[in-house]
Amino acid sequence: MSSPTPDLWDRLSAVAPSPSLGLVVATGVLALAVTSVPELWWRSRHLVTIVHEGSHGVAALLTGRRLAGIRLHSDTSGLTVSKGRSRGPGMVLTTAAGYLGPALGGLACAALLTRGHVVGMLWALLVLLALLLLQIRNFFGLWSVLLAGTALFVVTRWASAEVQLALAYVLTWFLLLGSPRAVVELHRDRRRGADRFSDAAMLARLTHLPGVLWVGFFLAVTTGCLLLGGRLLLSAVS
Repeated sequence: MSSPTPDLWDRLSAVAPSPSLGLVVATGVLALAVTSVPELWWRSRHLVTIVHEGSHGVAALLTGRRLAGIRLHSDTSGLTVSKGRSRGPGMVLTTAAGYLGPALGGLACAALLTRGHVVGMLWALLVLLALLLLQIRNFFGLWSVLLAGTALFVVTRWASAEVQLALAYVLTWFLLLGSPRAVVELHRDRRRGADRFSDAAMLARLTHLPGVLWVGFFLAVTTGCLLLGGRLLLSAVS
């Protein structure tokens, strides 16, 4: 009996045909609507939080810290706990990664889609969700990641190529558009004085730089990723 591994590898490395301009624009408009309409954004923002907290975790591991667990809450907030030095470059990078991670992830997805690696991109997201699941330490977080992972697995495993292509583009646009939206919300919270425990406030304490500078940095990077990612997606049309 032949091994299924070559067939799986063929699927992961397959290059999909270039999408139409209509599909790229339609998925972008859909993602824009989801990130702009308050009711839709409130529900979908949990996906940004998942990537946000996962980015904290990845940065912690890359900088030599020990990841102690991740919690996701129903109000779309989250908490990633890592152990190591309480100050220094590792702590700064770990803290800063949260708001940058979704934007950089969206840019990476756009780069993969530009090369036609639709299935590979979806499976990569699925693997990352599975790894994140191992670090979740509360019920709501467990439910959120399981729900997202199950939906992604069903589409990746059984949906048609057209549905997979549409989902890949919607997710990519969503990450690119949702990242600066989250930073704008951070700035709004700062103006209301409700950001004592935010990443920007923590970075201000760690670096002695004003929190508003960190918010500006987050906005510049996320907006840059949106512009570059959008250009990549539009350049891939047939």
